[in-house]
Amino acid sequence: MVEINLNGAEFFAFHGYYPEEQLLGSKFLVDISVGFEPTGDLAEDELLNTVNYEQLYNIACEEMKITRKLIETVAQAIADIIKQKFPFVENTRVSIQKINPPLKGKVGHSSVVILG
Repeated sequence: MVEINLNGAEFFAFHGYYPEEQLLGSKFLVDISVGFEPTGDLAEDELLNTVNYEQLYNIACEEMKITRKLIETVAQAIADIIKQKFPFVENTRVSIQKINPPLKGKVGHSSVVILG
């Protein structure tokens, strides 16, 4: 089993349940992990035999551009697209952190994790 991880991908996006969140935007951090059995010999040193983490970043980037009320929805969309693009992936973990969520007190971040 191989696990590929993309950690701390930073985005400024407009996700949030309240209209002001969608107007002002926030900073988000995205972590993605995928587990799979290689489709070929890793000793061949070819991207075709693994999951390209640049493509994982691009998937996250495109989904973060689509404003949604819930970050759960964004994380699930990222996981779904990964499974479509890489059907050999056996499991995914997508975490999204909303940095400094607009609450009455100081909070470092809120987060969701989608496991698939």
